[in-house]
Amino acid sequence: MALAGIELKYIINCVSGETQEYYVSNIYGIDRNSILFKLHHPDKPDILLVLSTLGIWITNTRIAQIEENRLVRRLRNDLLRLKLKDVEQVGLERIAYLRFGGFDKNFVLVGEFFGDGNIILCNGEKKVLALQHSIDVRHRSVSVGQEYMQPPQNGLNALDLKIDDFNDIKDAKMACARWLGRQLGLPRRYAEGIPHNAGVEPKKSGYVLSKDEIVSLYNSARRIISDVTEGRHVPTIWKDGNEAYPIKLGEQAGLTAVDSFMTGLDTTLTQQILQKGKESYGGESSNKVETLKAQLAEQKKAVQTVTDRSASITNVANSLYTILSRGILRLDEVEAGKILAQNNAILKKEKGIPVLAILDEKIKINLDAPLQSTASTLYTEAKKQAAAIKSIEKVMSKTREKIERAAAETQKQQDSVTYAQIRRKNWFERYRWFFTTDGSLAIGGRDAPSNSAVVRRHMKEDDYVFHAQIYGSPFFILKEEKPTNRSLEEVAQATICFSRVWREGMYGVSAYWVHPNQVKKSAPSGQYLPKGSFTIEGQRNFIKAGNSMKLAVGTIQYEGDSLLTCGPPDAISKHSDAYVVIEPSGLDMVDAAKKIRNEFLRMKKHDSKEYTVDDYVRILPAGSTRILQVHDA
Repeated sequence: MALAGIELKYIINCVSGETQEYYVSNIYGIDRNSILFKLHHPDKPDILLVLSTLGIWITNTRIAQIEENRLVRRLRNDLLRLKLKDVEQVGLERIAYLRFGGFDKNFVLVGEFFGDGNIILCNGEKKVLALQHSIDVRHRSVSVGQEYMQPPQNGLNALDLKIDDFNDIKDAKMACARWLGRQLGLPRRYAEGIPHNAGVEPKKSGYVLSKDEIVSLYNSARRIISDVTEGRHVPTIWKDGNEAYPIKLGEQAGLTAVDSFMTGLDTTLTQQILQKGKESYGGESSNKVETLKAQLAEQKKAVQTVTDRSASITNVANSLYTILSRGILRLDEVEAGKILAQNNAILKKEKGIPVLAILDEKIKINLDAPLQSTASTLYTEAKKQAAAIKSIEKVMSKTREKIERAAAETQKQQDSVTYAQIRRKNWFERYRWFFTTDGSLAIGGRDAPSNSAVVRRHMKEDDYVFHAQIYGSPFFILKEEKPTNRSLEEVAQATICFSRVWREGMYGVSAYWVHPNQVKKSAPSGQYLPKGSFTIEGQRNFIKAGNSMKLAVGTIQYEGDSLLTCGPPDAISKHSDAYVVIEPSGLDMVDAAKKIRNEFLRMKKHDSKEYTVDDYVRILPAGSTRILQVHDA
């Protein structure tokens, strides 16, 4: 699928809007033509952005590296930790400009999506620093050290069409669809879709169009271009999965609706990358399969040749008795030669020795011997030929086995081209979190930086802020204007359990809550606050959380996704149909995470395999842990 300039306009607007204030946290190679950017924002979910010679799009798919991309190392050196400042397109050219900046650095990454495509890294002044491949054609030259030059623009400005722009169509002897494609720089699906939607035959020549038809073409073009670029979409995917459409163009059958045009692009373009990867990954074993198939075809041909030869020799042997029945005693008589010719045999001499030439086989005979003896010689030769067939068939059997092994190896290599659907995480999943029994969201810090982020970025006026009466406690925030006592107690319990109390097995520690205006983000004059610490002023509201040092691990359903979480047992059991209760002491974090994951796998929960051991480690409290109870619905 080749992106149209009007489609790219919409995509770039979407990408530019969604990636504001994001910075590059990592860069991965997919194949030699495609690069994946992981973009991070302090308060929003990560974004995966693909830049390929096919186009640019936000993806929910992580493709395992198919082949090395030689630009990745250079891009990592220059772009990591920089903000994606802007993404833009000039006019409707099929070119995207990604501007990165920060730490007194500025770079422009250019993606060209026409012809063979290209990815070009430039400095802030658009001097080429690295690129996928150099260009040297009549109208432009692009190579390292030169200033980047975009291709010359031709045709009409499709974003600012006027009815007078369509006057020249009257002078065109070509089909109106072809004229539209050339003048507006649109691919065939749009060049033909505009006339279809205007009620004009796409193949109708421009010079025979009526004034009303020209006006209809103009209105249809304006409407389609506007709908595509401004997002008035009814997006679909073509039945074979290799085309995505933002709007309906003419009469099209076999289309499947998708949530958004970006989703459709992600599906179709990702599949194209995967398919190319599978084709290239067959490599040597795939070529071996083709070579072996060619050998097998030759062996089958040899079997047929030998079969035909054996049958022909047998027929000639039988014909000798016909010759005898006519009173002919020698094969060098004229009548005998005629009967031999009828059976595709010729008697001739080579170096004075008589031979019967049957197809491509030459069999020596004794003209003075009785014809019965000659027939016996031919029957013996036919049997030898038939025996050769068995030898060839044995070789064919081995060839088939080799083909099966090579095909299995090819499939194995192609199956290694894998991908995974990446769920965009909710903002609260970067912290410790759970929903209380009453359904209120509680979030807490994992370490000093996230403690700071929880308070500085997410604390609101009506929240409740929790801290344990011990050094090394996280800050928890309850996002509820009027929480119940039950919610307050559960968040207090979580605050204690996720502190160093768990690691050191200290019972009897209390927690308290305060209002946000009591939390001071700066130290008193002359004092210093470590990162992740804050000053609490005024009355502290202590909650007796009891001596319960228990948490539970479970999965809950949230906006269609299954999320792995850890919190007080009552809260987790309220929202999860299966969960594991834990308490301090026992296994280290990794071993405990493995054992808990195995319990969920044993319970055969459909979402268990989605989470790795690292995911379980991430939600557990710091310190050793043992499983106390397992609850399965």
